[in-house]
Amino acid sequence: MSEFSLPLHNNQTATPNLTNLPPLSLYIHVPWCVRKCPYCDFNSHQLKQELDERAYISALLTDLEAELPYFWGRTVHTVFIGGGTPSLLSAASLEQLLSGIRARINLQPAAEITLEANPGTFERQRFAGYAAAGINRLSIGVQSFADDKLATLGRIHSRDDALRAIEVGLSLFPKVNIDLMYALPGQTLMQAKEDIQTALATGLQHISAYQLTLEPNTPFAHTPPPQLPDEDHLANIEEVVHSALKQAGFIHYETSAFARSHQQCQHNLNYWQFGDYIGIGAGAHGKISSAQSIVRTTRSRHPKDYIQSMQQQPQRAISRQSVAAGDLPFEFMLNVLRLTDGVPSAWFNERTGLPLSVIQQAISEAVKRGLLDANPFFLRPTTLGRSFLNDLLALFLKA
Repeated sequence: MSEFSLPLHNNQTATPNLTNLPPLSLYIHVPWCVRKCPYCDFNSHQLKQELDERAYISALLTDLEAELPYFWGRTVHTVFIGGGTPSLLSAASLEQLLSGIRARINLQPAAEITLEANPGTFERQRFAGYAAAGINRLSIGVQSFADDKLATLGRIHSRDDALRAIEVGLSLFPKVNIDLMYALPGQTLMQAKEDIQTALATGLQHISAYQLTLEPNTPFAHTPPPQLPDEDHLANIEEVVHSALKQAGFIHYETSAFARSHQQCQHNLNYWQFGDYIGIGAGAHGKISSAQSIVRTTRSRHPKDYIQSMQQQPQRAISRQSVAAGDLPFEFMLNVLRLTDGVPSAWFNERTGLPLSVIQQAISEAVKRGLLDANPFFLRPTTLGRSFLNDLLALFLKA
């Protein structure tokens, strides 16, 4: 992250030297939604007229072509279509997009291909078309099964819509996961537990459970909803949610992600393991490694500007910035320490191109404080480290 600067002691002039490039994913951003939720800080825009799907699909494929020279010859292992609300796209448009992608890149035959969906846009025939086009993982933004809480969150769907979307999704796709929020305005411990138990009763194998946060520059940040839980109540709700998932046999494999064995989201795992990802679409972010640099990419945020640039001069919509060597250690740890099992220590050198010695002092201090596992072959947070993750990360920010 460019706002952080981590000194490298005697390695101030060091440059990354990557001998093995990490796995590569593809992220595709669809920036429109039916209605902007008051808590959302993603690059999403309320759709006020008919979506010109043809123009946007064409722009996405042009964008991918513009990025080809930066990852040529590499295999893409996962694809994630996020937003916004990608399930606003027709099945025909999605099939055209995926066909165009397969024609342009080396996509692993068994690649996990995920589509985010809003229960309020669910139509069985259209979602069957998504499955036929090659989507093999559906990610449903449920947030809550309580109608009053959904109304507070500004969602366009109901409890019944969510349950139907899950039921039909499980019948169409090999893998289905949902997002659930907790610590909602006025939410009791019993209501939080009911949400989790309702999700578990559907037979889902993956649940992302995370607390409502007031992100800057959102309506909720400007005007917070009433009856937000205090810190003690938040901690109690979190304990109820996590315990229910653990008792049901779910593995807490990442800060907010729970899954049964072999059901983890491979695309998100690649993010957290500091893998590479191509980012196309309005406002999309990417990370591409080469032998001696790691480059962050961003696309123009506004859909109209993005489409026009892709039609006329694609590079005008794309920003590229090399990550400074001094920022890489913190960026790496910021991701991998979200994982319950962490990563092998050797990955630090492999995926940043820097020697592990640049963070050895911070590692020693983290181990001394009981925040990091003492096993030298793994960078893995302890139970205490997971509970005080910000304190653990701070050690690597100032190492």
